[in-house]
Amino acid sequence: MSDGKSGLQLRSLLKKSGELELSLLDVPTPEPADDEVVVRVEATPINPSDLGLLIGPADMSTAKESGTNDAPVVTAKMPEAAMRMMAARLDQSLPVGNEGAGVVIRTGSSDAAKALMGKAVSMIGGAMYTQFRTIKVRDVMELPPGTTPADGASWFVNPLTALGMTETMRRENHKALVHTAAASNLGQMLNKICIKDGIGLVNIVRSKEQADILHKIGAKYVVDSTSDTFMDDLTNALVETGATIAFDAIGGGKLASQILTCMEIAANKTAKEYSRYGSNVYKQVYIYGSLDNRPTELSRAFGLTWGVGGWLLTPFLQKIGPAEIGRLRQRVASELKTTFASHYTQTVSLQETLQLSNIAVYNKRSTGEKFLINPSKV
Repeated sequence: MSDGKSGLQLRSLLKKSGELELSLLDVPTPEPADDEVVVRVEATPINPSDLGLLIGPADMSTAKESGTNDAPVVTAKMPEAAMRMMAARLDQSLPVGNEGAGVVIRTGSSDAAKALMGKAVSMIGGAMYTQFRTIKVRDVMELPPGTTPADGASWFVNPLTALGMTETMRRENHKALVHTAAASNLGQMLNKICIKDGIGLVNIVRSKEQADILHKIGAKYVVDSTSDTFMDDLTNALVETGATIAFDAIGGGKLASQILTCMEIAANKTAKEYSRYGSNVYKQVYIYGSLDNRPTELSRAFGLTWGVGGWLLTPFLQKIGPAEIGRLRQRVASELKTTFASHYTQTVSLQETLQLSNIAVYNKRSTGEKFLINPSKV
């Protein structure tokens, strides 16, 4: 492994038989083209978006371990309903991991590539749960001096999603926003951005512990969806902030509907005249996650001036274009250890990533439980 000519890579394979198989394969490392570098991967996070590809809706109560300590294999059954949605990936062994960081050990011949030799860099582009990654220079960012690969591993998905939310808010003429599952790493970043930029933010959490995390970093509006006074608390926070756009990581159940209902009540409290069609204040909920896989229920108590839609980072970035992406990336780089710092509860090797006891923890996607994989760890 040390010469980087080949290395282990974590693969997810969904067979036509309905069996999900997770394994480690030894794969050759492609030689870098002129504008490419080879990175020894030292840190790559397990994000919910990665779990969608790694495990998805597989029934992990059926999971079994086999193979060896060095080359573990995990198998589990995929429910029949999910198989139809995944027809396009059947019988393909897929690499996993959206983003990561490490050290450049070989480069192509271009000046831009050669300048990165020996440097710590962050990367985006998939297949990060691997020991060595050959990647284009344009898809890496040199980490600032004094920054480790672990500091820079989560530089892309969560930071740019959080910045994307405030950018979307501005572009769609809202002045404040609501965020659910708000004590997550992403939620903490969003609070730091909003505090720094003077944006009103209403945080929806599910426990006192989560509320405490946010109060500690200076969040002003935190409401608990399990509280008896939730609807009143949310409405009051919406009146004070004027928030009319929400980003919902939960997806299923009644929460999106409750947010729209409270936005409508808040709008009517300040309305100058009554309308039987509800307020003319436009209210938007964007669902960007699926922590709850149940159907989204809308109880239409919020007039007719509203929207519910999906929001994804990649289409948003395509829409704003390279110059704006560059501006956002620059902000992340300059605030990597402050606004955009990520916190991990465990660092695991590729082999440890496939231990059932670890899968049981990170597949729950609990707030405050974030795993970092170090593929170079043995």
